[in-house]
Amino acid sequence: MSATVSFDVATPRGEQHVSLSYTREGSGEPLLLLHGIGHHRQVWDPVLPALAAERDVIAVDLPGCGESPALPDGMAHDLPTMNAVLAALCEALELDRPHVAGNSLGGLLALDLARARVVRSVTALSPAGFWNAAERRYAFAVLMTMRQIAQRMPLPVVERLARPALGRTLLTSTIYARPGRRSPEAVIAETLALARAQGFSETLRSGRTVQFTDDIVGTPVTVAWGNRDRLLIPRQGVRAKGVIPRARLVKLPGCGHVPMNDDPALVARVVLDGSR
Repeated sequence: MSATVSFDVATPRGEQHVSLSYTREGSGEPLLLLHGIGHHRQVWDPVLPALAAERDVIAVDLPGCGESPALPDGMAHDLPTMNAVLAALCEALELDRPHVAGNSLGGLLALDLARARVVRSVTALSPAGFWNAAERRYAFAVLMTMRQIAQRMPLPVVERLARPALGRTLLTSTIYARPGRRSPEAVIAETLALARAQGFSETLRSGRTVQFTDDIVGTPVTVAWGNRDRLLIPRQGVRAKGVIPRARLVKLPGCGHVPMNDDPALVARVVLDGSR
């Protein structure tokens, strides 16, 4: 079920009205899915059927991404604000301490929710925030280049490139290890999502000082990393394990930065095992 929910979020300037789009499927314990910067909730589609067979799955478009509008003026697209929004979303949807799985930016947001002890468990797939300065600059440069290409490329060119596997590789090989497995329709949609993401630039700017350095106690944490991640290189997973020593560190063979399409069965199993 695709829907939109609106709610108020407390800010230093008073309550602000926020709307988010989401898809909800399945039954069982709630599982909130969070995508990465400039992406949209449909990135979870390859694993959604397997997850919905055992969980009440809520895949959300983050503010300024997909079908969700940007945050109101005066609300920053930064980590504290985004997680205040997600906490308010959970309250609006009556999700009592959901499990959370996130990829990239979504993984960082999920870990921050765990740090605040408002979730039951976290599965973070290649989460942001465990980089060193050089790795962060590299990742941000790649993301900005991808954004510029998406914005400058006419839609007919995107559609033409997305038809053959080689074209899909040119468009998405930075984030997928097996881009040919992504459907042409999905590649077109996510290229448009990247081009149109209203919160992209501000989110990227706010991430320049982000470094996740706190251990998480009392909440089960799984950190999973694709061994073919070209955006956030796999050694950052080892660094994450050092920061969160109780976390379960899982390798995702043959997977890139966005692993859900590279190996849906493996990723679904990791998420389900992490949310027991």
